[in-house]
Amino acid sequence: MLFRVTHTEPVEVQDESGSATRFCLYVNAGPSDNPMQSEISGRIGEKGTCLCRKCRVGGTQAEKAMNEGYHAIFEASEPRTKEYILKELEKQVKLGCSGVAKHVKDSQTETGVKDAYTQFWIDDWISRFKQMKKDEPNRPAEQIQAELVEWTIENREKNYGPFLTMKGFDPTRDTPVEILLTILLRIYKKTYSMRLQSTNTDGLSIHAIRSSHIMQYAGSLVGRQLKTLAQTNIFHIHGLVPDNEFQAWKAAGELVALLWFPELRKLAEYRRDLRVTVGNVLDIFATIDPSKTVSKVKYHLLVHIDEDVVEFGPIIGLATELFESFNGVFRYCSILSNHLAPSHDIAIQLADQEGLKRGLTGGWWPSGSDGRWERAGRGVRDFMVDHPILQRLVGWAEKKLVKHGIVVFSRRERGQKERETFSLRSTTAAHASKYGLYTPESVWRRCIHVISESLDECLVNSWVFAQSPVAEDSSSISGRSSDILADTTGVVLVVLEVFQICSSRDEIYGMPVLVRRHSEVEFSIVLVKNIKFKLNVQHDCRSAKCDASGVRLRIQERVESDQTEDYIIHKSLDRFLINIHAFQNAHLLRATLPRDLVAPIPLFTDRRAKHDELATQLRENTSTRKADTHNDGDTEERLRKKKRFVARRRAPNTVSSAELMNRGRRVIMQTEKAKATLELESEKEASSDEPDDSDILYDDSDDNYSD
Repeated sequence: MLFRVTHTEPVEVQDESGSATRFCLYVNAGPSDNPMQSEISGRIGEKGTCLCRKCRVGGTQAEKAMNEGYHAIFEASEPRTKEYILKELEKQVKLGCSGVAKHVKDSQTETGVKDAYTQFWIDDWISRFKQMKKDEPNRPAEQIQAELVEWTIENREKNYGPFLTMKGFDPTRDTPVEILLTILLRIYKKTYSMRLQSTNTDGLSIHAIRSSHIMQYAGSLVGRQLKTLAQTNIFHIHGLVPDNEFQAWKAAGELVALLWFPELRKLAEYRRDLRVTVGNVLDIFATIDPSKTVSKVKYHLLVHIDEDVVEFGPIIGLATELFESFNGVFRYCSILSNHLAPSHDIAIQLADQEGLKRGLTGGWWPSGSDGRWERAGRGVRDFMVDHPILQRLVGWAEKKLVKHGIVVFSRRERGQKERETFSLRSTTAAHASKYGLYTPESVWRRCIHVISESLDECLVNSWVFAQSPVAEDSSSISGRSSDILADTTGVVLVVLEVFQICSSRDEIYGMPVLVRRHSEVEFSIVLVKNIKFKLNVQHDCRSAKCDASGVRLRIQERVESDQTEDYIIHKSLDRFLINIHAFQNAHLLRATLPRDLVAPIPLFTDRRAKHDELATQLRENTSTRKADTHNDGDTEERLRKKKRFVARRRAPNTVSSAELMNRGRRVIMQTEKAKATLELESEKEASSDEPDDSDILYDDSDDNYSD
């Protein structure tokens, strides 16, 4: 294997300074979907006794339904390790050499260890044992087993898969929980329509919401749509679903927002919040259906996210969704393959592409003759620089430069040579504090958006956090931008409509609340350098009792059609909710808001007592279901017996001899061709002296036979 070769013979390369260095290849992580991660970590499957690939939690169905076993599923148990898996596989290999498949199966069921790679060899050794015993019946079984065991020891490297023997890689630890498949596809699959369409998407970093499409294809949503629901669904389902399901959406929204952190500043605090939110998700879903926690391993895998965060950092960096764009490249690499060894052909093709990219971008490689370092000539490198199409083909794309403080001016109208200018007194800045620091007659131009410190595009009417222009410390204010103004000297002002953060959360959604101070409209002028980041804020439609009272023309193909649709009109209420379920700037939002407004609150104070209650409920439900199944089986058995008894009692249909004798002879119609064939055969039979059975079958004599 190439990885192992580099451990003893490191690859030599030359850096930009001309210095030579060597490196070894290791596998840091194995991001993939849950079935693949289970396969490479030697897990038997969800139906096995041990249901987790990362720890040894599990037991029989009866054991998992007991209080201790049920509570253990909500926590990480004794960790599984690569050494433990290899040890159990070695035992299975030895059992396979005995020729008895049942012994291997029992061991796999008991330990939950079953490797697809090793299983191929185990089946082969069982077949060899039987064949050797068949060829030499008198040979002792112990002698055959010893011979097979000796072969396995000599060829140990062939018995186990590369994921278990690779140095520096432990498939039980280095396979992080996949948040797209484990979180989004497992939790977010419920929809509605008009409420969702009325969502404020500014500050969510999502595509435009198409609620009608989500309603129509609710059973086949993709990750992009599920992420939309994860961030917004909580605001629209109140009153539409039972309270426990509402709490499930609430708990899941808090968890997913934490998982989308791009950076971790306070690791201990983050891990504490993560453990609380994971516990809330598991507890509320167990409350809805206690059996799901036992039967679905994806719920238990959530408890291992804390370990993965310590091992790999922000878990969003290992999401497999990032690699889905590679699927097209992977397929294109196999177009010219003969498909006899497609994986090998694709690997060679990708290696050739990487070599080409290295040469085109000025990389160095050792010469084959004397080992001197060389690279492509100036003409090749310049050709790459001068042709953007070739750059895109090899994946070299220049990133768009985004800088804090950059503004985009409003577009000029057609035929307008210069952008429209405004005096400061004609803008909302005239009603703001600190207005006296500027000349009222100064000339300004309006802008579409400005880049914040977090490199967000803050539009007009975007909600932002900014450094307070009046406070001496670095405290922040929150508000909605009403104007973005720039003068000819490069000074950029953002006029904020200031809102105050309430000291307590909303009692229903558990989110921070924004209100106007003393119910009065207040503006503040903020320099662009003090704009920190953008946040998502939703109107409190529940308190305002907003309804679908509006009617508008439906947009089809970007044109207004003659069809109409209802939409929600937000009623006047100066109360807004800070969306802490939003992915964008979730880490900055929690670092800015007071801790008591964003810290997760445990759903149950005594989780163990709640788990014991749910375990009791699970056992009762299981007993009731078994009793119902038993009763249904008894009823069906009685019905089958009754039918057989009635059939035996029913008198047989008798036919008298007179009816039998008076039945009409059945007439079979024949074609002309068939008649001609029969006549020809009759002539042949007449010329023959041998008797034929047809003389008896077609005898026209009296049917009264006698002895």
